[in-house]
Amino acid sequence: MTASDFPASSSPGVRLLSTPPLALLLDVDGPVASPVTRDVQPGIIADMVALASAGIPVIFNTGRSDTFIREQVMEPMIAAGMPAGTVIHAICEKGAVWFSYTAAGPGPIHVDHELAVPKAYGDDVRRLVAEDYSAHMFFDETKRAMVSVEQHIEVPSADYLAEQQLFDSDAMDLMGRHGMGVVRLDHHVPNSDDVVDYRFDPTIISTDIESVRLGKDLGASRAVEMLAAQSITPQAWRTMGDSRTDYAMADWLHHNDHPVKHVDVRPADGVPVKPYDVLTARDLGLGSHVIHDDAGAAFLRSWREAVGN
Repeated sequence: MTASDFPASSSPGVRLLSTPPLALLLDVDGPVASPVTRDVQPGIIADMVALASAGIPVIFNTGRSDTFIREQVMEPMIAAGMPAGTVIHAICEKGAVWFSYTAAGPGPIHVDHELAVPKAYGDDVRRLVAEDYSAHMFFDETKRAMVSVEQHIEVPSADYLAEQQLFDSDAMDLMGRHGMGVVRLDHHVPNSDDVVDYRFDPTIISTDIESVRLGKDLGASRAVEMLAAQSITPQAWRTMGDSRTDYAMADWLHHNDHPVKHVDVRPADGVPVKPYDVLTARDLGLGSHVIHDDAGAAFLRSWREAVGN
């Protein structure tokens, strides 16, 4: 990966820092986009634009598709007046897809096809959803490597989560019929060669079916590589997510000697013991009821105030 992979632009109004004091590596669902409405608060958009304009790298590390990032994050940031010299990186589908964008729009979309779920299986999942589960969920047609099924916004969470259990069971059985090994949480079903190549990752609004090689740690690795291609080495990192799997980005950064603190915007799942600091809304003097994108907004505003922009 080289600088030529990124959209070229420059502007005298943008601070370009080779060793910025912070770099932000952000999960999208939860800390940035509302898990209820799926859109992004205008204040979050404004603060991300201000941070990026001040030379703080803003990088998204998400299971979402590049289409979702373009529509829910990129287009609002551009509309909010993102300066022409700003480059934002987006690592999608947990590291399988990545691209960068400027005020002029997106650059090339990169896809690691070796990490893609086989098309025949994805086609069968699409049929399964259409025939048995379309009242509660939909097949995400925008994914390029993963297979994802998501809750309809109007469906109550409790109803969706109950139906999700049934869908996941049926989709795992379907994977067995394709001769593919799979793991879901603590349940392992290897293939005939005793191999598990794929993983079910259920969230509060979706199920992602993916290669076991994907993850927020792979996204963190890609983020460091993308900044290095711009000759940018952050002095420290802040990662932010809403689930236990999001800790993997801070784990990878810490293991590779990058100073990091992780923000958990849904700590009710339990905060694990880590060799780096873990922050929650309480560290900003806020109540435990401040979660998801409300907590994300508070941290983004605090970082914006810290850099004086």
